[in-house]
Amino acid sequence: MTELERMGEKARAAARVLAGAGAKKQQALLHAADCLSARAEEVLKANAEDLEAAQAQGMRPALQDRLRLTGARIEDMCRGLRETAAYPDPVGRVLEGTVRPNGLCIEKVCVPLGVIGIIFEARPNVTSDAAGLCIQAGNAVILRGGKEAFHSNCAVVRILRDALEEAGLPADCVQLVMDTSRESANEMMRLTGYLDVLIPRGGAGLIRAVVENARVPVIETGVGNCHVYVDETSDIEMAARIIDNAKTSRPSVCNAIETILVHRNIAEKALPVIAARLREKQVELRADEATCAIVSGCVPATEADWETEYLDYILAVKVVDSIDDAIAHIARYSTGHSECIVTENYANAQRFTREVDAAAVYVNASTRFTDGGQFGLGAEIGISTQKLHARGPMGVDQLTSTKFVIRGEGQIRG
Repeated sequence: MTELERMGEKARAAARVLAGAGAKKQQALLHAADCLSARAEEVLKANAEDLEAAQAQGMRPALQDRLRLTGARIEDMCRGLRETAAYPDPVGRVLEGTVRPNGLCIEKVCVPLGVIGIIFEARPNVTSDAAGLCIQAGNAVILRGGKEAFHSNCAVVRILRDALEEAGLPADCVQLVMDTSRESANEMMRLTGYLDVLIPRGGAGLIRAVVENARVPVIETGVGNCHVYVDETSDIEMAARIIDNAKTSRPSVCNAIETILVHRNIAEKALPVIAARLREKQVELRADEATCAIVSGCVPATEADWETEYLDYILAVKVVDSIDDAIAHIARYSTGHSECIVTENYANAQRFTREVDAAAVYVNASTRFTDGGQFGLGAEIGISTQKLHARGPMGVDQLTSTKFVIRGEGQIRG
């Protein structure tokens, strides 16, 4: 038996305890938040080791930001655990019920998925977010982070496991894979019989590898080639403000935009305003010919720029002739994450929300709101960009399945 299989057995046993833990789950998460806050210096010291290694290896500044923890970010992690604990427990919730003509009472009830595997990169806050959500939904979790955040992840998981035991739950509700090699990821993908679902959270390469190679059922998350379309009726200052926020508030995350599309009838007025605001933040613009003729200093765009998730201070820009062209461009290049229209035209807004196929579609608001906390779901385990089993920010409810409970009085089928 391999080490991962042993972890799977422990997770299965822990999941059986969690399924009937009730209010003890909430108490454990609140205690975990307190412990994480009290031991923040331990986590920051471990994170400093990871950052030092990342800098020595030449990691891009935007990716270092994904890796970096601060006192404020650790408090956000603690807040996420507390918000998750406050979220209504879904386990045992009756979703539907009916009484059949033969007297059978049939109920559809929420149940945990069981054991969830998560493969993720760089962001150590995912460690506590994912663990908290899985526990509140009654699931054990096996986490496999990247080598970039190894020391940070070890510190966070150590604190969570201590807190779970102190609260009367098995420490093995949360386990961390210590091997960060590609082989361990490949083995997780084949861990049928132990994992009920596998969730990749990271860059396009990781997600593609998991989706293409896993034997365990997969929920696809994360890749965000997101767009803002500036309609001809848009408020230009509003558009510039939304684009600035959606690109520069945190360019290294999946809900940051990578392309803006601007209607030709408003381009000469809008593009200089938008470009000036972006250049204050040193954003490089990769633009089509029409944009280059209006805004100086742009880098001519190639076909690859329309399909790239930069996760950096780079933004593709294109002038389009109509809302039809904008929707067609998004349909071709979008990854189905988050898309936005800035418009004052109600009919155009309705058409955009109806015809654009994405997990989150915005009218006059930044795509940076695609987040479990911002949607009132507490923390999130990721943004699902597929249509089964969940779509959009995945909170506690999305980490459950259902079963039918049937009650009778001796009925038999004729």
